[in-house]
Amino acid sequence: MHVSVPSLSLVGAGPGDPEMITLKAINTIRQANVILYDALVNESLLTYAAPNAIIRFVGKRYGCHTLSQQEINQLIVEMALTHGHVVRLKGGDPFVFGRAVEEIQIAKQHGIRVNVVPGISSAIAVPASQMMPLTCRGTAESFWVITGTTAAGNISGDIALAARSTATVVILMAMSQLEGIMQQFVQCGKSDTPVAIIQNGTTPQQQMVTGTVKDIVWRAQAAGIGNPAIIVVGEVVALSAVLNASMEQLQINDTIHEKR
Repeated sequence: MHVSVPSLSLVGAGPGDPEMITLKAINTIRQANVILYDALVNESLLTYAAPNAIIRFVGKRYGCHTLSQQEINQLIVEMALTHGHVVRLKGGDPFVFGRAVEEIQIAKQHGIRVNVVPGISSAIAVPASQMMPLTCRGTAESFWVITGTTAAGNISGDIALAARSTATVVILMAMSQLEGIMQQFVQCGKSDTPVAIIQNGTTPQQQMVTGTVKDIVWRAQAAGIGNPAIIVVGEVVALSAVLNASMEQLQINDTIHEKR
C-alpha cells in the first residue's frame, strides 16, 4: 500500500440513502488508505474504497459502543501515522453532532492534516423525504436542530427554549427521553402541536408515526418505533399529509390518463 502524508478526512455519508452522498465524498473515499466508519453509514458506500484500503467499523449506538471516543481518536492517529490518508466516514454531516471537533483537535496535536467534506444531514433530509418542510411562509420562520440528551444523559436544556418558540424543532438521538421531552412541550402549552417520528429515514426500512405532543409517546410505542430516529415537532408536520395527499391525487390522475 502506498503510504501518503498523514492526513484525516472527515466525510459526511448522508442520511442513509446511498445516493444521497456528494461526489466529493465519493472521490475522497476512493483516495483513502484507511476508512473508519460509523454505525449510521450505509455500508454500500464502502464499495467505493480502493481494493487494498483498510476498513474498520468504529460505530456507536445508544447502549452499545464498539469503541470509546478516546479509542477512536487514538486509532485515527495510529492509522494516519502508519498508513497515511484516513477517512472518518460519518452519518449525516460531520459537524452535526458528529464529535468532529474532538477528532480534529487530536489530529492537529499530532501534526496530521485535516480536511472536512460536508454531508447531507438527516435533520433536513429525513423530513424532506416525507414532504415535511422545516420552514414554510406563514407557518414556520425558523427551525431548531437539537440533541435530545447531553453527554451526561440528561435532557438538553435547549429543548425548553425551543418549546417556547414558534419554530419547527428537530430533535436527534432522543428516543430514550421521548416522554420527558414531550412533557416540556406540554408545559409550554403545546399539547396539540403535531409531531412526527421517523425511524431509519431515507432507507427501505423507514417507518414514520405521527400524532401530537400529548399522544406521540404511546403512538410511538404502539408502532414499535425506536432508534435511530428523528423527532419533528411543529405545525409543518401537518403539511406533510397535505402535500403527500396532493402527490397521491396526481398519481391517480396520471394513471387514469394513461388508461384512456
